[in-house]
Amino acid sequence: MHNHNHKRFRRAAALGAAAAAAALAVVGAGPAQASVQSVPAHLVPKELPPHPASDWYASDVTKGLPETPPFCVENTLPSAGATHRTFWTEYDTGAAQIVVRTGTVDAARKLAAAAEKKIRNCAADWERQFPQGTASWRDYGALQAEDGAHVYGVHTSYPDSEPGIHLFGVGRDGRTVTIVRWGEMGGYDQAPLADFRRTTTTAVVKLYQE
Repeated sequence: MHNHNHKRFRRAAALGAAAAAAALAVVGAGPAQASVQSVPAHLVPKELPPHPASDWYASDVTKGLPETPPFCVENTLPSAGATHRTFWTEYDTGAAQIVVRTGTVDAARKLAAAAEKKIRNCAADWERQFPQGTASWRDYGALQAEDGAHVYGVHTSYPDSEPGIHLFGVGRDGRTVTIVRWGEMGGYDQAPLADFRRTTTTAVVKLYQE
């Protein structure tokens, strides 16, 4: 039963990662169609880290938060002012991008800080929830993008289950915060870090392109 619940959790985590990855894809797109200024531009599939054996696919940009709570930042992001897009491949690699338009720059700064704190604490929180498993995280540092961005990695492993690797990018432009998440089964050595950095930078820069 425990293993069954874990597999469900891992599947949810993988889906969340896929959504994050999808968000990354949008980063590579050229100038976004900025005609609709009320909705920040999201990543498109070609802006995600390339998958060696599959194209990326994406949902429409949708209001609110994803149906499946995003791994590591559950109960952190408000649904008000939020939009999201999920991304997936023909394999277990997935991604997502969530964008939250807050009321003030200070609120956005606090939201980004809260999301980063949750990601830094994610491995320890996961181990408390699954004491038979092990988890770790890495701080991959800041990026120069608009009002700042940061990239993290989180790895989870559970007996008799495939390990999972997740990359997170958190960035802010004025009073808008975006979180990009990429994930698949595997370890740190399989994570496309350089490509994910580009995806995160793209996601932040294209939020409001004139």
